[in-house]
Amino acid sequence: MKTKTKIAVYSGSIPSTTFIERLILGLSTKGYQIYLFGFRKHNVKYNAFVKVVSYKNTKFYKSLHLLKYSLLLVLFKPKEKQKLDAILRSKSQNALLDKTKCYPVLWYKPDIFHIQWAKNLEYWSWVQEFNIKLILSLRGAHINYSPIADRGLANLYRNYFPKVDGFHAVSKAIAYEAEKYKAQPEKIKVVYSGLNLKTFDFSSKRNESNFNIVSIGRPHWKKGYNYALDACSILKKSNIPFTYTIVGAKGYLELLYQIKDLGLEKDVILLGSQSLDEVKRILKEASVFLLPSVEEGIANVVLEAMASGTLVLTTNCGGMEEVVENKINGFVCSIRNPNSIAEQIKSIINLPEEHKNQILNRAKETITKQHTEEQMINGMLEMYSDTLKGDMR
Repeated sequence: MKTKTKIAVYSGSIPSTTFIERLILGLSTKGYQIYLFGFRKHNVKYNAFVKVVSYKNTKFYKSLHLLKYSLLLVLFKPKEKQKLDAILRSKSQNALLDKTKCYPVLWYKPDIFHIQWAKNLEYWSWVQEFNIKLILSLRGAHINYSPIADRGLANLYRNYFPKVDGFHAVSKAIAYEAEKYKAQPEKIKVVYSGLNLKTFDFSSKRNESNFNIVSIGRPHWKKGYNYALDACSILKKSNIPFTYTIVGAKGYLELLYQIKDLGLEKDVILLGSQSLDEVKRILKEASVFLLPSVEEGIANVVLEAMASGTLVLTTNCGGMEEVVENKINGFVCSIRNPNSIAEQIKSIINLPEEHKNQILNRAKETITKQHTEEQMINGMLEMYSDTLKGDMR
């Protein structure tokens, strides 16, 4: 693909999630011109290949932003502006905020417009009217359960998925789910999340005198923490000493009530959000990282745990078994099954140290083979190239 190719990576806010920021950085180091559109949460320094076209989320700055690109389009692209205005009116997207979002995209007119959230697909479908290729990332919540809860969203997917130029799926399981909404298999490319392995120290700092179970993530129903706590109750009744720490769940009433109800006040710790460095420290000191989720694409934090030399126990949700093989490079249990979680933890506790190290080494091999940042970026570039050539298969 020629280096002049212009790629817009759109999430709506700048900066965005860890995966998206890794993608932006990786693409820019390959010499491609990257555009970021949306509102600016705070200033971020990117390299010269990243052009940030943003506004502060205030009425004054949005007005200035709109005025600038309205004038540019009127003076230099009047026919295209008229065409876009007509499209926005037909879709009831003719408010000032809609123009604030859309006018800069039309002005810079990237070759590829890569949106990160499926729910935004209808909104940005207009870019195809201007020969801009539309690519959609397929991720957990937007595919696995949102269209189940919202029939209108499911119908929207069935209407618009066949029109998308290319799909990026974070797992084979997600790709399969998207096909249920008429995404064309030949247009879907599975590109796994990648890590910069230079930022991870593969050396465990486990405290063998205390079995320390750790989970990390917001207290959302899909994270399955209630099943993990029930498993902790089983462990306690079996007189197995442990500490269970959930990072990101401090003060969450439902979990606090369950902890008290199960008599786990001395065994379970709920922490608030932590810095990246602190998360890495907590991971390295864990005896096992537990992902008790009922729904995921592929959880980045599992990849990070495996890259940090920490044993992983995950449920068999979503695409997790594409990464973790039971008793090979980690451990797998059934979703919504506290007994399965507890039994796997018991087996991990009794595992000989030599066997643990073998599993950890195989986990590192898995990350090195299929989850590096370089592999992720190359996979995305291949998808962009195939989309531009109309050769997604």
